[in-house]
Amino acid sequence: MILNFSLQAIMTDSKYFTTTKKGEIFELKAELNSDKKDRKKEAVKKVIASMTVGKDVSSLFPDVVNCMQTDNLELKKLVYLYLMNYAKSQPDMAIMAVNTFVKDCEDPNPLIRALAVRTMGCIRVDKITEYLCEPLRKCLKDEDPYVRKTAAVCVAKLHDINSQLVEDQGFLDSLKDLLSDSNPMVVANAVAALSEIGDVSPTAAAMMEINSQTINKLLTALNECTEWGQIFILDSLAQYTPKDDREAQSICERVTPRLSHANAAVVLSAVKVLMKYMEIMTPSSSYVQNLVKKLSPPLVTLLSSEPEVQYVALRNINLIVQKRADILKNEMKVFFVKYNDPIYVKLEKLDIMIRLSNQQNIAQVLAELKEYATEVDVDFVRKSVRAIGRCAIKVEQSAERCVSTLLDLIQTKVNYVVQEAIVVIKDIFRRYPNKYESIISTLCENLDSLDEPEARASMIWIIGEYAERIDNAAELLESFLEGFQDENSQVQLQLLTSIVKLFLKRPTDTQELVQQVLSLATQDSDNPDLRDRGYIYWRLLSTDPVAAKEVVLAEKPLISEETDLLEPTLLDELICNISTLASVYHKPPSSFVEGRTAARRFTLPPRAEPSPGAETEEATPAPSQPVAAPVTASVAAHAPPSQPAADSLLGDLLMDMGPTQPAAPPVQPAAAAGGGGVMDLLGEDLSGLQLGGAPSPAQPMGGPMGGLGDLFSLSGGPGISGGMYSAPKQMWLTAAKGKGVEVLGTFSRRQGQIYMDMTFHNKAMQAMGDFAIQFNKNSFGLAPGCPLNIPSPLLANSSAETSLPVNTNGAVLRMDPLTNLQVAVKNNVDVFYFSCTVPYNVLFSEDGQMDRKVFLATWKDIPAGNEVQNQITNVNFSSEVAQQKLSANNIFTIAKRTVEGQDMLYQSLKFTNNIWVLAELKMQPGNTVVQLSLKTRAMDVVMGVQAMYETVLHN
Repeated sequence: MILNFSLQAIMTDSKYFTTTKKGEIFELKAELNSDKKDRKKEAVKKVIASMTVGKDVSSLFPDVVNCMQTDNLELKKLVYLYLMNYAKSQPDMAIMAVNTFVKDCEDPNPLIRALAVRTMGCIRVDKITEYLCEPLRKCLKDEDPYVRKTAAVCVAKLHDINSQLVEDQGFLDSLKDLLSDSNPMVVANAVAALSEIGDVSPTAAAMMEINSQTINKLLTALNECTEWGQIFILDSLAQYTPKDDREAQSICERVTPRLSHANAAVVLSAVKVLMKYMEIMTPSSSYVQNLVKKLSPPLVTLLSSEPEVQYVALRNINLIVQKRADILKNEMKVFFVKYNDPIYVKLEKLDIMIRLSNQQNIAQVLAELKEYATEVDVDFVRKSVRAIGRCAIKVEQSAERCVSTLLDLIQTKVNYVVQEAIVVIKDIFRRYPNKYESIISTLCENLDSLDEPEARASMIWIIGEYAERIDNAAELLESFLEGFQDENSQVQLQLLTSIVKLFLKRPTDTQELVQQVLSLATQDSDNPDLRDRGYIYWRLLSTDPVAAKEVVLAEKPLISEETDLLEPTLLDELICNISTLASVYHKPPSSFVEGRTAARRFTLPPRAEPSPGAETEEATPAPSQPVAAPVTASVAAHAPPSQPAADSLLGDLLMDMGPTQPAAPPVQPAAAAGGGGVMDLLGEDLSGLQLGGAPSPAQPMGGPMGGLGDLFSLSGGPGISGGMYSAPKQMWLTAAKGKGVEVLGTFSRRQGQIYMDMTFHNKAMQAMGDFAIQFNKNSFGLAPGCPLNIPSPLLANSSAETSLPVNTNGAVLRMDPLTNLQVAVKNNVDVFYFSCTVPYNVLFSEDGQMDRKVFLATWKDIPAGNEVQNQITNVNFSSEVAQQKLSANNIFTIAKRTVEGQDMLYQSLKFTNNIWVLAELKMQPGNTVVQLSLKTRAMDVVMGVQAMYETVLHN
């Protein structure tokens, strides 16, 4: 900061920036070596001015460095400024200044001492860092607080240059000691330095662990340091989890005054702390209710700032409202859009208005939205119309009024308003079936004006869904069919489905129409999704019309009220990152910041129950089988005091438990039959397609697509529970990177064998052949079990399916992420490379059911520090169903016990490389939140196993 002031002082005098004569460098050199101090200072100012405007004055380096030996503070600042700029390009000459730096670090003037250590930290030259250590160590213990706070920041700068040096020299311990300093600015800078270093260093992150002893010192410093120091301290407090309700309240009392601070960043950091600590306190307590009331005014005040600050505040408020809507439930009016708001502020306010809408304020909200829908800003109008539809879906009592409002907007005949209205009315029909169909005739009047794919697809869906109520449904759908090949793929898919629905409802007069659309979809289309859907419908209709009705006309699930809410785990993580860039992006920091350690991932503690009971630590059980070394820290487990100790409970449970349910055998897909045309595929000519009469017997299905049963056995099928979860195919290699070869794939496990299921598309203009595949070394030793089976040649614009067996006896090399697999595919054109991620469940072995006694011994053997807990939400089934789902994915239940109405499942799984993971799953009937505890010596796999539990229990 001092250096910047010096530069500003120079820039106020324009004479230093107007030197354009020849020989200027020579003259400056002479002046810099002058015996007169004033001439030297003037010369240095001219040099700095030239440097500021971009002139190269590096040739004057030795002459400027000679000016360092001075008692003039202003001149010394200027020379240091020059050194910081040119030291990197002149590292050898920068060594000349080291002795002066060391000398200045012992100067009687604290400003000079601080200036010297700050400048040495800013000179990013490796050769100088070793000379910095001793002066920095002295400055960290300097008697002047200004020097100490400057030295604290210098440690963070030095860590960025040479992290190993900082750890070896013990500077992290010195920073930790400064957390107890008597000066609040020193404490704030020490916290800032440790936080910055902790983001890239696990060692520093451990140093920054705050305990109850340091909390009081941080809170004391909070009231006396600058606003930026307050932000660092508040961010550190947000990482601390209080021991109990009383400590959380005490900290909140001392943080609450920061809510009235003038700096928006301080306010948001204080909100972050309070949001986290409220999770620990009893929700129904009067203190929490008062805290909720205190959070509202500061958030509202932020909305009176300039637009950029408003937007940041709104993005944070969006998260807060999703977590605790009651904070701002009475502040709807502040989110009403102003005419001069920028579009990004308008859209964000609109989103929050929907989240806050309820039965009490919906009339007010709808009046506003209807007004917005008449604005001139097209994007804003579209969003406003969609918002009306979202209100109808969220607040059932307002649905009729919302539909009426949308009809009024349709009557305006404004093209883009009409189209958006039809899109949202489709969703309203889904939310409230058989309730508002009387308006369909009004919608059909606007059919000719629809030119956007989403609006056309929505109108087609409405016609197909309510075809029995629309007299001319066939005629309307046929009008779309005339330009089928020119339609967007979204419209084509919807048109195909709607015509099939129409045929199933009115078979006698629509047979020709359905034949036409099936022919267009399967024979004249290059879209694989459209072809596949066409073939499925064709097969269903030709072999089993009854099944076709059950599939195509099945009752659809209602649209959720909050389809756009963030996933709860992500929301908790973002709440812990309020006031950071993550809260603006609505993405976790790890998704957009590289080089940050995974250990620095924060999330909210489990929310306190309305009627809490004191909890005590339980001893926890681990493996006699060999597993990898632990890597990350974990959370201690807790059990209610009314339960027996974990050891005795587990012992009793395992000794007297009856036989557990065996694992469900994995589904083995039927082999696809050989090639064939359309006739082979259907087993009969399309012209013979009839809905009435007895269904014809199913015949083998030809072509690479396989039978309908094969499709569902590979994918798990819609609505099938208990089968092994298989992720849908993803794009692994694009045609652009593969010179025409496109690869989609996924992994599955069938009868104890891992398969790599792939689809190869040849999108080039020439045939390709000689395909081969190879894997790089990987964490689990995966290797191809046989050569790649792709027909050669693979003709242009054709596709081939293959299932490649994968063995686990290949070379092992730890990857990041752990299940990353690097693949090389070769053909007669070139070699192509791509990476993919192997789902954890295909790596779970069928022999992962541990003996009960071994399980108990293993659980006890693993250190308690290797236990990690998390919650899985939205689990809407019993523990028996959970056992079946997990068993089908080779996660085996060793024992089960019900304690005070809570089902406790003890489970084991084994990776193909003999890593064992033990689990305890707690399920309360009627409660959709499941508690999962994992124990293993190989802590690297914990996050992946947690994610797989969530995936299996949600599918």
